[in-house]
Amino acid sequence: MHLLNLGILAHVDAGKTSLTERLLHSAGVIDEIGSVDAGNTQTDSLALERQRGITIKSAVVSFALDDVTVNLIDTPGHPDFIAEVERVLGVLDGAVLVVSAVEGVQPQTRVLMRTLQRLRIPTLVFVNKIDRRGARYDAVLRAISERLTAAVVPMGTAEDAGTRAARFVPALAPSALDVLADHDDELLTAYVEDTVSGDRLRAALAAQTRRALVHPVYAGSAITGAGVDALIGGIRELLPAAGGDPGGPVSGTVFKVERGPAGEKVAYARMFSGTLRTRDRIPFGDARTDGEVRTDSEARTDGATRTEGDTRAEGRVTAISVFDQGTDIRDDLVTAGRIAKLWGLADIRIGDAIGEPRKAYGQFFAPPTLETVVVPADGADRRALHRALTRLAEQDPLIDLRHDEVRQETFVSLYGEVQKEVIQATLADEFGVDVTFRETTPLCIERPVGSGAAVEFNKKDANPFLATVGLRVDPAPPGSGVEFRLEVELGSMPYAFFKAVEDTVRETLGQGLHGWQIPDCAVTMTHSGYSPRQSHAHQGFDKSMSSTGYDFRGLTPLVLIEALRRAGAQVHEPLHRFRIEAPTDTLAALLPVLARLRAVPQTTETRGASCVLEGPVPAAHVHELEQHLPGLTRGEGELESAFDHYAPAPRGTVPERRRTDLNPLNRKEYLLNLTRRVGN
Repeated sequence: MHLLNLGILAHVDAGKTSLTERLLHSAGVIDEIGSVDAGNTQTDSLALERQRGITIKSAVVSFALDDVTVNLIDTPGHPDFIAEVERVLGVLDGAVLVVSAVEGVQPQTRVLMRTLQRLRIPTLVFVNKIDRRGARYDAVLRAISERLTAAVVPMGTAEDAGTRAARFVPALAPSALDVLADHDDELLTAYVEDTVSGDRLRAALAAQTRRALVHPVYAGSAITGAGVDALIGGIRELLPAAGGDPGGPVSGTVFKVERGPAGEKVAYARMFSGTLRTRDRIPFGDARTDGEVRTDSEARTDGATRTEGDTRAEGRVTAISVFDQGTDIRDDLVTAGRIAKLWGLADIRIGDAIGEPRKAYGQFFAPPTLETVVVPADGADRRALHRALTRLAEQDPLIDLRHDEVRQETFVSLYGEVQKEVIQATLADEFGVDVTFRETTPLCIERPVGSGAAVEFNKKDANPFLATVGLRVDPAPPGSGVEFRLEVELGSMPYAFFKAVEDTVRETLGQGLHGWQIPDCAVTMTHSGYSPRQSHAHQGFDKSMSSTGYDFRGLTPLVLIEALRRAGAQVHEPLHRFRIEAPTDTLAALLPVLARLRAVPQTTETRGASCVLEGPVPAAHVHELEQHLPGLTRGEGELESAFDHYAPAPRGTVPERRRTDLNPLNRKEYLLNLTRRVGN
C-alpha cells in the first residue's frame, strides 16, 4: 500500500468540500454525505465555517482507495484565505483542481493553476456540477484549455449535462495522443508510424501526469456522485505516491498549527524522511538568514535550548497522531510520507523544519497588502484581546501584528475585507472579545533614494551611551532583503556588541522615515567603539563606566535614522495586476471608473463580444473596484487581481504610518521614551 497526500483546490463555491464528502463516502469512511448548506461536513469543523458555508482553515482527512492511502487536504477557496492554501502546497504529492461546470474558469482558478504549474505539482482537473441547470461541459473544457493550460487530456464526455441525469462517460479523447506526443519523442514516432497501443498511451499519460506535464480532465457531480468513480480511478493510477526513506534522517515540514483543548500547541507536519517517535527529542525551526531571532519570552515557553541568534530549537515530542480512516488516531511513531499531529513542541511555528531541514519553506503567494486597527468594544479586556490576536497570528504567520504601547492600539495586516469579517467573528465566538475595525489602509514600504551615513562617538557631544556606532545606508534591488556589512574589524570589540547593532538595525528598519518597513537595503557599520569592562577593588563590575548591549541597542536607532535622513527615503505603494473581462459595450461606463481608481489598462484584447483589460491598480482601490464592477457590466464582468509590485506613491501627500516604536526621529522624545521603558 502506498501513500498519497492530496490537495483539493478551487475557486470559492466550486464544490471542494462537497467533493471531499463524496470521496469519503465512496471510500466508506462516512455513512452519510454532509452538506455545506446544512453545516454538517467532515472538514468544515469551525462554527464560523458552518455558518458562512465556506472553508476558512485547511483540514486533513484520510481514507483508503484499494491499495492507496490518501491523506486528503481540503483548502479554502476564497482569496482572503490564500495563506492557508500556501502552507498546504509545500506538502502535497498531487492535487485536484475543481472547476464549476456552471461558472466555469474563475479568477481564483487561474491563480491556483498558475501556482500548481510553477511548483510542478501533478494535478487532475474535475469539472463539477454537471447536473446543475446551465452546466456547459464542452464550453468549460475549451475555457480550461484557453485560460488555464493547453496541456489538458479529456478523460471522457458528459452526457445530459444540466439535468439530474447527467453522467460522465469515461473514454480517452482522440486529442490525448496529440497532447502526449508533444512531450514524448518515442510516442511521437509511434504516432507517425501508427503503432501506438492503448497500454502505451495509458503509460505515457501516467508518466506525464506525474511530471506535471499534462492535466487529465474529469467531469461529474459531487452531489449525485456522477463521474466520481472515474476521478477516484485517476487519483489511484495517475498521481505519484509519497516518497521518502523511513530509515533516513528525520525531516519534515509544519504546515498548520492549532491549539488543543488545554491551550497546548498542536503541529500538523508532513514527514519527508525518517521515522519520528514519541519521546524523541528533535531540533526544529527555520533556516532564515535575515537575522530574525525569536524573543526571550518565546524561547522560554517550552524550555527549548537555543543559542544567541539561532532560529532553531529543540523539543521533545510527547504525543503523535496519524491520519487513518477519516480521522486521526494516536500512534507511537510517524514515518516518511505521512502527515501527523505532534504534541510537545510548544515553540513550534508554521513553516518550521523538523529534524534535518529539507529546504527553506517557500512563500508562493504575496504577503498581505492591507492593514487596519482593531478597536475593542467598550469595557473589553485589552489584554484578552492581545492574547487572542496573538493566537490568531500564530495560526497564520502572514497576519502581522503591530502594537502601539502609547495609544494601546493593535494593527493587523489583511488580504481583504472578508478576512476582516472572519477575524471579527472568530474573536467574538472563540475568545469572547467584541471588536470593530477602522478603515482599511494599504501597507506601503519605503526605499532609500541614495546613500547616507551617520556616526556618534563614545563620550563625545550629546551621546549619552557608552558606544561608538557609525552606519551607512545604501539602496538595494527589490527583493534582495536587508544586508548587514562590516567595514570595521570584527575583533575590535566583543561580538555581542556587533550582534546587538545588527539585530537593532533590522528591528529599526521595520519603521522608516515615514513609518513604513524598509525591506531592501544594505547597511554597513563604518565605526565601532566601546568602553572596556571597568571594576573597582572589592566592588566588582561598574556598569556606569562599562559598555553593555543596552548602549549599542539604544544608540543604533538614532544613528540609523540619521543615516536614512541623509540618504532620503521614498514611499512605495502596493500595486495589484488586474484582469477584467467584460462585455465590450460596457467599456464606456467602465473606463471612467478605472481612471478614478487609478487602474491603468495597459493591454486591451477583444474576444468577440467581450473585451479583456489588464494593467496595474493600487491595492487600496481593489475592493472598491470589486464592488463597482457588477453594476458597471450588467453582472457579466469578471475581475482577477493579485499583488504585482511596489511603485512610488503618487506626488502630493506622502502616505504616513503611525509609529509604534520609541520614535528615533525625535531625539528628545526617543531618549525620554527609552528612559521610561527601562524604568518600567
